[in-house]
Amino acid sequence: RSRSHPGARALTGSVSDPAGGAPGSSRVFVVRRDQDIYIQTLRKLFNESHGIFMGLQRSEEELAGKSRKAQLVQVSKNYRSVIRACMEDMHQAAVSTRDPALQGQYSTQVSILSAMELIWNLCEILFVEAAAAGPLLLRLLDWVRLHVCDVDSMVREVLSSESPSKHKLFWNVVDVFVLQGRMDEARHLLSKEATANPTSMNMYKILDDLMKKMPMPSLGNTQTLTELELKWQHWHEECQRFLQDGTFASNPHMESICKILLGDEDAILEKKELMTTWYHFLVTRLLYSHPTVKPMELRFYAQSSMDLFLGGESSPEPLDMILMAAFEFEMHQVIKECSIVLSNWWFVAHLTDLLDHCKLLQSHNLYFGSNMREFLLLEYASGLFSHHSLWQLGVDYFDHCPEYGRVYLELHIERIPLNTEQKALKVLRICEQRQMHEQVRSVCKIMAMKALRNNRLGSALSWSIRAKDAAFATLISDRFLKDYCERGCFSDLDLIDNLGPSMLLSDRLTFLGKYREFHRLYGEKRFAEAARLLLTLMTAHIAPCSFWMTLLTDALPLLEQKEIIFSAEQTYELMRCLEDLTAGNVDKQKFQEDDVETTKVEMLRLALARNLARVIVKEGTVEGS
Repeated sequence: RSRSHPGARALTGSVSDPAGGAPGSSRVFVVRRDQDIYIQTLRKLFNESHGIFMGLQRSEEELAGKSRKAQLVQVSKNYRSVIRACMEDMHQAAVSTRDPALQGQYSTQVSILSAMELIWNLCEILFVEAAAAGPLLLRLLDWVRLHVCDVDSMVREVLSSESPSKHKLFWNVVDVFVLQGRMDEARHLLSKEATANPTSMNMYKILDDLMKKMPMPSLGNTQTLTELELKWQHWHEECQRFLQDGTFASNPHMESICKILLGDEDAILEKKELMTTWYHFLVTRLLYSHPTVKPMELRFYAQSSMDLFLGGESSPEPLDMILMAAFEFEMHQVIKECSIVLSNWWFVAHLTDLLDHCKLLQSHNLYFGSNMREFLLLEYASGLFSHHSLWQLGVDYFDHCPEYGRVYLELHIERIPLNTEQKALKVLRICEQRQMHEQVRSVCKIMAMKALRNNRLGSALSWSIRAKDAAFATLISDRFLKDYCERGCFSDLDLIDNLGPSMLLSDRLTFLGKYREFHRLYGEKRFAEAARLLLTLMTAHIAPCSFWMTLLTDALPLLEQKEIIFSAEQTYELMRCLEDLTAGNVDKQKFQEDDVETTKVEMLRLALARNLARVIVKEGTVEGS
């Protein structure tokens, strides 16, 4: 029976057919949006990895050789630390919840995140760091120790007991340490056995000496591969000699350990339950039979290790196939398999981007024009845009897709529901920063319509000005004027008073601004200026004809002032405007039917005639003198 990484089942589950029907049967598939972005505990993954992604895009491409590689390895580790932190949070959530369904969901997510880190870590070793023969084995040992955690509880149980050497699982723990190359810990445990059983002291010392002398690759350049291979060969022969001499014959446990040190495949496979996975078996096998394995030789060892470990009892799971593709250096296959089995685009998008920065994917263009990095980033960012707040992260991902990013951003940003003015302003700022003029107009129009529907005229006018929409500004200006006619005062005075050059957007808006200016001048008792402005509004045809009666009525108080405001020429202009207004057939009929309007016209004619008489007398007196 083979046991596997906990993520393997989770990955299988993420692609299993919910309907469970046989191939070819009639089924309806429900197409859903990316569900993972709605899981609260995964928010950390999306938010924190965004910062790492942005840092990588801004990183110094000029750095060459080792500096650049070290930088990229650090970026990879940063991504993994975020995955691990999310895993911890998810685990805590699973432990603290009492809802079984929620607990199951969290546990599945922990397994998937664990599998993601396992794959990422292997890709980091093989592709990003591109560890060479020697250090490669050390990296793979670290990888196995970090990710094969099934035996950790057993190790803790034995070490915490009063007499570890008498514990029933003692030799299992020693074997675990040997299988993972943790020689110091294995020797420490064996020393307890030697103390407890003096009869085995001689065997213990020999085994301890062999374990102590085992040559290991170094991360520095302290020894060449040839030197290591020679040392290892001598050490291997020494182990062989002791085994053949029957030194450990009286102690099956120690004999088994010696066989493992010699790289005996059968002896290692006997410990299948302690290794739990075929890739642990692979690394143990390499450690004791080929510690100087070269990267390109891994594929052969990986395939045979998986075949030997599974032994035809079970077939490989999706996770196994992904890891195998990595060992075969088939990067595109790794990405393809992960795209199929993982429940979101986060993993493949960020891993592909990192590999692209490592210059490992340059040659791979997709048949529809984009490269793989951009395609996956576009998919990931599109998923973020369906979330009410994560969409802001998606903007930056689109920004770093040179070919189609802008087009995608334009399409997605128009679909963002503008629930609040604050959100609309965020969207607007994003569009303005990128000179997306069409989208700026679209957002402003939508917000102007919303404000108008809620009768918030000031806000509606402000948005329509921002959109540079003359027709809409005219419509809202008419509403302002209509409100004024009904209520006798303006709302949103601050906005109208500070229109500035914006009032030139439309004739009606110009009139609204100037008409408000007339009221301000009148309020400040600057009657002569107010009179000139009022007359200009009518004679220059800035005012709509429907508003002329209101303007003429506004002129009445000025005509009745003690001091003469309007000159003879201006009074004649006002008279002509009044006659033009009453001359139209439709208007004539209206005036005849409406007593109020008729009274207004009579009062205006009287006031104009009186003002004209006063002006003529005054001007005649001036001329006579």
